Amino acid sequence: MNWYYFEPRPSVAERRANAILAFEKLKQAKKGAVEPIIVEGRKIAQTFWGKAWCDNLESYRDFEYRLPRGRSYVRNRAVLDLKIEPGRIEAVVHGSSQYDITIDISALPTERWRAFKQRCSGRIDSLIGLLKGELSEHVIKQIIDHDQGLFPAPDEINMRCSCPDWAVMCKHVAAAMYGVGHRLDSQPDLLFKLRQLDPAELIDDAGKIDPTTTITNAQPTLDNDRIADVFGINLADDTHDAPPKPSSSKRRQMKRKTIHKKGATKQARSRTESKTSKKKKATKKTAKKKVAKKKTSKTKKKATPHKTATSPARKTKGLKKKK
Repeated sequence: MNWYYFEPRPSVAERRANAILAFEKLKQAKKGAVEPIIVEGRKIAQTFWGKAWCDNLESYRDFEYRLPRGRSYVRNRAVLDLKIEPGRIEAVVHGSSQYDITIDISALPTERWRAFKQRCSGRIDSLIGLLKGELSEHVIKQIIDHDQGLFPAPDEINMRCSCPDWAVMCKHVAAAMYGVGHRLDSQPDLLFKLRQLDPAELIDDAGKIDPTTTITNAQPTLDNDRIADVFGINLADDTHDAPPKPSSSKRRQMKRKTIHKKGATKQARSRTESKTSKKKKATKKTAKKKVAKKKTSKTKKKATPHKTATSPARKTKGLKKKK
């Protein structure tokens, strides 16, 4: 009876410790020019570009059987070095030994890039917003589209690993591909570098429309003020006597000033109205007091002539009796 002995698999802590030791040796050999992938926690990618890369990788059946091992490798810091160049990914992954990986990714065809720019024309505000992933749903759908998007398909990827595995995508290559998704979290411009594209063209072509295309659903046109704000051009009107219209930023400032003035005028009106109401009340009180004084004075005047009329008659009666 034959007995076979299999060495037990190392634990997660042992794998990570071995990867750290291998990284230190590689760092000394390459004199510090090493860019490892260090994943904190369970999530490999957290931003739009990193997640979109990983989702695109997991959406193809050609890769699904090798991806779980690749995820465990990248979480255990097995990707010792990862560099992204135009059309190429180079990595060093630590496993039972140290393996060199080279992944060639074809450039995006010019016609496909031109069509992509046309579909996203006028929908990307700034380069910073593009790299941050602050995009509309329409632009996101165009980016992640399998046929017309920016992410590579399986037939656009050529993988090579120095390990003896016969599979098209071994676990070491899968770890390197997940490492790219993690790297895109902090450097999303590397995707455009990998696909040999210039992301600034998406901003330069904003608002441009191809004259050969017909527009079925016409969108509302921009007025001269909006066009001047976007492109920095002063568009003259047909009438020379008419003064130029202020820009949108100036109009906003003017609106704010008018709103502030309206609020101040409303407060002033309320204050004046309260003052006038107080004055009216005071005048009414004074008028009532004057009327009351007049009535009292009239009653006093009526009473005094009666006393003066009776007093001389009484005196005359007394004088007659003495005689």
